[in-house]
Amino acid sequence: MKRDLQKVRNIGISAHIDSGKTTLTERILFYTQRIHAIHEVRGKDGVGATMDSMELERERGITIQSAATFCSWKGYDINIIDTPGHVDFTIEVERALRVLDGAVLILCSVGGVQSQSITVNRQMTRYRVPRIAFVNKCDRTGANPFRVTQQLRDKLGLNAVMLQLPIGLEADLEGVIDLVTMKAVYFDGDQGEKIRLEEIPQSLRAEAEAKREEMLDAVSMFSDELMEVILEEGTPTEEMINTAIRRGTLALELTPVLMGSAYKNKGVQSLLDAVNAYLPNPTEVENTALDLDNNEAEMRVTNNPDDPLIALAFKLEEGRYGQLTYLRTYQGMIRKGDTIVNSRTGKKVKVGRLVRMHADQMEEIEEAGSGDIIALFGIDCASGDTFCAENINMSMSSMHVPAPVISLAIKPVDNKAQVNMSKALNRFSKEDPTFKTFVDHETNETIISGMGELHLDVYIERMKREYKAEVEVGAPRVAYRETITHRADFNYTHKKQTGGSGQFGRVAGYLEPLEEGEYEFVDSIVGGAIPREYIPSCDKGFQKSLEKGKLTGSPVTGVRAVINDGSYHPVDSSDIAFQLAAIGGFKDAYAKAAPVIMEPIMKVAVEGPSEFQGGVMGSINQRRGVIVGTFEEGNYTVVEAEVPLAEMFGYSTVLRSLTQGKAEFTMEFATYKQVPKSVAEELIKAYEQEKKNK
Repeated sequence: MKRDLQKVRNIGISAHIDSGKTTLTERILFYTQRIHAIHEVRGKDGVGATMDSMELERERGITIQSAATFCSWKGYDINIIDTPGHVDFTIEVERALRVLDGAVLILCSVGGVQSQSITVNRQMTRYRVPRIAFVNKCDRTGANPFRVTQQLRDKLGLNAVMLQLPIGLEADLEGVIDLVTMKAVYFDGDQGEKIRLEEIPQSLRAEAEAKREEMLDAVSMFSDELMEVILEEGTPTEEMINTAIRRGTLALELTPVLMGSAYKNKGVQSLLDAVNAYLPNPTEVENTALDLDNNEAEMRVTNNPDDPLIALAFKLEEGRYGQLTYLRTYQGMIRKGDTIVNSRTGKKVKVGRLVRMHADQMEEIEEAGSGDIIALFGIDCASGDTFCAENINMSMSSMHVPAPVISLAIKPVDNKAQVNMSKALNRFSKEDPTFKTFVDHETNETIISGMGELHLDVYIERMKREYKAEVEVGAPRVAYRETITHRADFNYTHKKQTGGSGQFGRVAGYLEPLEEGEYEFVDSIVGGAIPREYIPSCDKGFQKSLEKGKLTGSPVTGVRAVINDGSYHPVDSSDIAFQLAAIGGFKDAYAKAAPVIMEPIMKVAVEGPSEFQGGVMGSINQRRGVIVGTFEEGNYTVVEAEVPLAEMFGYSTVLRSLTQGKAEFTMEFATYKQVPKSVAEELIKAYEQEKKNK
């Protein structure tokens, strides 16, 4: 059975923390009959979970992993990915946006556009994802969807157009007025499942007509036909208006705004109608793949079921039956029994079980076409791998993976914990490319690195719960870097004479700061002072030297190494001799090049009631933070600052006690900057002490 791709929607639901993403998804699943009772937040019972399936997610009330689910509404198949709102899990959002065609941006009608909404919107813009805005929580005190729509224009620069008006607000919210059909829509029944259309109440008639004029003005820009009808003072048909809205949305030049209250079961069905009407189907989105056989040349993905298969594994999950791999197919068909190739490893894999997360169960399927989101069992791969048919070698673009900025040392308490810990680490690093783990050879400790305190906290907690691995956690370590600030010359001869042939190599040149990038090697040798075959050995030696700086043992970046002279011995020169000569030359020059320590600086946004603004700003100043700006939203203030990561440990506890638990903060990596002299001295002293203790 061939699916009609026109009736498929792959959408994501994104928002600031606590805007009601997961509550809304729960309602969507209820109205599309995926679950039969609201609040029935199920665990992983092999069905594909209702959104927050992790015990940890429920306790903390946050979404950690993006969950994928499937439902049908009025003959359309909708794949939904509920994404985390927290920047520590930024890779989950990046990954989800990579496979989505459209998105629903949820905003709280009291909080409006918050710092995380800005981040999520930026990510959507980067991936060119068309979006609909849903102003949720219109039943809360202080709800004001008109203000939120204005903020969408001012803060996010979106052309936001209201397609609905609320009937009553706060506790009096009764329903919405649909400005396209000019009907009042009420949601009756215990759970809002009965939709009743009525005439617009007389008291709201004039406002509705004025707002409809505004809406028609904005959307007529996307349809000449609609514009003509309006100019001739005719009455446009619903179809005309919907076509124009769709066109504007797909071109990323219009953002339809809908509203309601997921918690009070109002407005959710209208949102589903809008997803069908305004968001793109898989054939309307342009995707590119990189041709690995042709120097990573970009190629357009066709969506054609008859072309060779290209699919992206965007999420891995450990289920009861082994690893479940979620795949988004971009072109071609995938069938049970097919052989597919992992383009990263070159390994061939046979497709055994093919399933779709479906209505109430995991549905076994024989085949899936392009634009589908499906899952495979028992396939060994990493998140972000591309699978292709055997005759092509494509990759669906290297996903942007930020480098980790924080590390912790962890130690298992006993042998059993040791075995379980390595199982857990193996799985987590495969699932999450921003989570890294390695063993420090000098201290023999296991080090885990990630995007922030919360990120690593969650993984340590998951080790304990899911793998029964009790671990002791060391103090957090910041990913410092070292760099040089001046040019310095070197002229180093490495010679060693022991019985038989010795080692000889001389390299001369200089090190200088590199503005852009981490390391660059320049070969300026003329006249064969160093034979060609030893030039790569010098490069290798320099690269080895970059692993540990002399101040704190941190990696060295931002260095250009230039060699312009040297000498060799016809018998005693070798690859290793020139590597050691380069290492010696680097050490000499590094000491003279005024090395400094660089630290990661985080972009921090603290949101809380205005009465605590002074305290919040004080707490940032104490942490060597630089305040970049503050802006007020009613009685809420947002303070934006740049703060060294080293000073942010334990900040959430401090912030809670400062603001009676009413403020929250988000942070993401911004840049590396030089540490102040006093801090540098302490870091160097600590490193010297550590070396003595070994």
